[in-house]
Amino acid sequence: MRRSTAAVVTATAIALTLPATTATAATAASTPRFLAPADLPPHPSSDWYAGAVTAGVPDPVPFCYGQALPGATSRYREFWTDLDANARQVTVVEKDRASAKGLAELLRRSVRQCAARTEAQYPDVDATVRDLGRLNVEEGARLYAVQVTTEYTRDVHLFSVGRDDRTVTVVQWGQMGRFKDAPVTAFRNTARTSVAKLY
Repeated sequence: MRRSTAAVVTATAIALTLPATTATAATAASTPRFLAPADLPPHPSSDWYAGAVTAGVPDPVPFCYGQALPGATSRYREFWTDLDANARQVTVVEKDRASAKGLAELLRRSVRQCAARTEAQYPDVDATVRDLGRLNVEEGARLYAVQVTTEYTRDVHLFSVGRDDRTVTVVQWGQMGRFKDAPVTAFRNTARTSVAKLY
């Protein structure tokens, strides 16, 4: 799996007394769905590939928001191309809407503060964050872009933090380049799909 250089810098199931087929259908319906490779911004010279949906938090933890993830209830899926672009979706099902709303805000704040936090940890790194606005899908999604520059490299990341009822999902896309190289319009579609596709 290929990862962008910035990764180096930052380095429920409910038991019911029902027939088995009914219980299985109910469980499947309550499990959030993840993005497919075709849902990601098209890459000009490579297909997208996807790993399995995995329980827990990715290791190393995701850039910008990983420290805010609750490991016990997180699930994630990794995506990559033949070149330097990569992506990840992390989804968390909280116990109720209020908890999910709080988690979504915590994750958004983590991304907003990412540039300042990165520069404080790595004095030789220059980082900038941009708020790309809100999407009206289910309970909403917020988009951000973060550019990270070192002496030798420059990477750009796009983030979406969205919520549907008590489920929160984060999508991160990244590759080498600058803000102007990021496929913001296509990523908006990806972000909208990530929330709309959950259930």
